[in-house]
Amino acid sequence: MNELGLGGWLARRRLRAPDKLALVFDGGAWTYTDFADTAERVSALLAAHGIRKGDTVAYVGENSPHLLAVLFGTVQLGAVFVPVNTRLAPPEIAYVLTDSAARLVVHDPEFDDRLAAIFSGGEAPTTIRTGAGTGNAPGLTTLLASKEPLPASTVMQRDDPAAIIYTSGTTGKPKGAVLTHQNLTFVSLNCVIDYDVVSTDVALMISPLFHVASLGMGALPLILKGGTLVLEKGFEPGRALELIERHSITMLSGVPTTYQLMADHPHWHDADLSSLQKLTCGGSAVPTRILNAYEDRGLSFAQGYGMTETSPGGTTLPPTMSRVKQGSVGLPQFFTDVRVADENGSPLPTGEVGEVQIAGPNVFAGYLNLPEATAEAFTPDGWFRSGDLGYLDDDGYLYIADRLKDMIISGGENIYPAEVENLISDIDGVTGVAVIGVPDDKWGESPWAVLTVRDGAEADTDAVRAHLDGKLARYKIPKNVVVVDELPRTASGKVRKADLRARFGASV
Repeated sequence: MNELGLGGWLARRRLRAPDKLALVFDGGAWTYTDFADTAERVSALLAAHGIRKGDTVAYVGENSPHLLAVLFGTVQLGAVFVPVNTRLAPPEIAYVLTDSAARLVVHDPEFDDRLAAIFSGGEAPTTIRTGAGTGNAPGLTTLLASKEPLPASTVMQRDDPAAIIYTSGTTGKPKGAVLTHQNLTFVSLNCVIDYDVVSTDVALMISPLFHVASLGMGALPLILKGGTLVLEKGFEPGRALELIERHSITMLSGVPTTYQLMADHPHWHDADLSSLQKLTCGGSAVPTRILNAYEDRGLSFAQGYGMTETSPGGTTLPPTMSRVKQGSVGLPQFFTDVRVADENGSPLPTGEVGEVQIAGPNVFAGYLNLPEATAEAFTPDGWFRSGDLGYLDDDGYLYIADRLKDMIISGGENIYPAEVENLISDIDGVTGVAVIGVPDDKWGESPWAVLTVRDGAEADTDAVRAHLDGKLARYKIPKNVVVVDELPRTASGKVRKADLRARFGASV
């Protein structure tokens, strides 16, 4: 059998279950036959535009069946898919398209102006709008209707690139993480095994597919198993609750904020959640109040840890251990290894904090066009250096202390913000928290807490400090608490702490 990588998935799904519902979206649905046929028409269209193995095809748009069809149509040719964060400003989109050397860009009409601003001054790649388009400028739907399907035939090696996903860029410019066919296959296998994904699962996709977690740990595992994806362009808690009931959703993924907003919605207590079986949560540990809210409805979470460079899986904490190992991000995923090492790369004993390092077939090939950054990202013996601090317990469960670069050093003492944030997040009314280091003439740095709170709730420095008193060493308790309307976040939901340090550090 020829090795087609991801390019062979849809044809094999079509062969096994041609009439099985694959994608449900606003206004329609595709079977696996529809899905595979459309992806093969995309391949034919791309080939007609000169796209060949190794070329890059970018997509700028919200969740839709055509995003996934372009993904598979691209990899079926051996080309490389580049999903672009739709929240980026024109200069940021321009950087991604230029850095990835995109030969062709498929985009939603809503991004006409941003792309026009990018391409107004020079040579531009071929662009195709989604939708029907116009007579003079036919869109993707119209163009595909005139193409005969082009089945996958390009032989791929496991280490051939399949996608380039740009990191969040919390510091400096984003880097293009090159994910291979092997990376995306094994992260999918890890999820199928660790989350017990089955062909009867129906997953609600409320997170953007340009984000690696939604794509690599949401969409692809379900497609691999032949499940059904319900695609949403965005997240609105009331609508999400309604869709769970309407489509008998069995799987849902999100970040703690997602789940908190759903639990805070007026229809939470009367929403029919009886179909839900599997909830996964990443980004940060699930606060106790959210665990309580969902357990009251008979639901519990699988939690996890990873990053773009690991496609993004690293560890999984199963629902059965959410209380026993509360605060942990779990065990290494099935085909993945995790260790905690000192600055010399030597594994540390149980309980000692060091850098979390990851190895396995899901670990990326490297950063596009950045050989020095790629070399720095790996240890001499080939482990990926996460830049996160953590420790392993006696049972092998991983606990994240914090990002190495976010660690606060106050009076010579190390403070790991995640430890403080987890406790503050349990305060009633707090909806978001970030603890940062702010310059301090006496201590070098002092911890500050930046919060968002629910309407009608209040939180101040005295209340937060009182809540933490006796739970943390005094030097770890924030010196000041600031309430803001919104925390700056990346598309994946991570707080941009560099923005907060720049804002509040400069005001001291």
